[in-house]
Amino acid sequence: WTSFLIRIYAWINILQHDGMLNKILIALHLVSTPVVWLSTDTAMYIGIVYSYLPFMILPLYANLEKHDQTLLEAAADLGARPITTFWRVTLPLSLPGIVAGVLLVFIPAVGEYVIPSLLGRTDQLMIGRVLWNEFFSNRDWPVASAVAIVMLVILVVPIMLLRNAQAKQEEG
Repeated sequence: WTSFLIRIYAWINILQHDGMLNKILIALHLVSTPVVWLSTDTAMYIGIVYSYLPFMILPLYANLEKHDQTLLEAAADLGARPITTFWRVTLPLSLPGIVAGVLLVFIPAVGEYVIPSLLGRTDQLMIGRVLWNEFFSNRDWPVASAVAIVMLVILVVPIMLLRNAQAKQEEG
């Protein structure tokens, strides 16, 4: 229940040159000198995955929890191997949860500014940072507004497609 910003600062402490991760790696004799983690793409990916993984897991779990277990038993009774059961039964039934999770992660991650700024490289090109630079550093409001509108369209179109698909599914 800790603040988002405090958790990102905790990752800064973990990934520092003399941070906990490097101390553990050196203590386990996996590396001889500290590894540079901070201000890398890897640090940014760790921060984004750490921050947005719950937004993917929760809708997927809610969807998987509703599945009828007798379908899996029936597939096994009909001779399907577990991997075939997954691909032909579980995955198709899980698609609504997957789509909901992807949208819940995609929408905030597209405009992410804090994680790339604090954990990533200074020249890291992310849409949130481009908007910030255009609005506040360059003061180029027309370009920033155009980028914001394009980003809005990119975010709204998948939601509209999902709603249309759900409406068609409910009709027939």
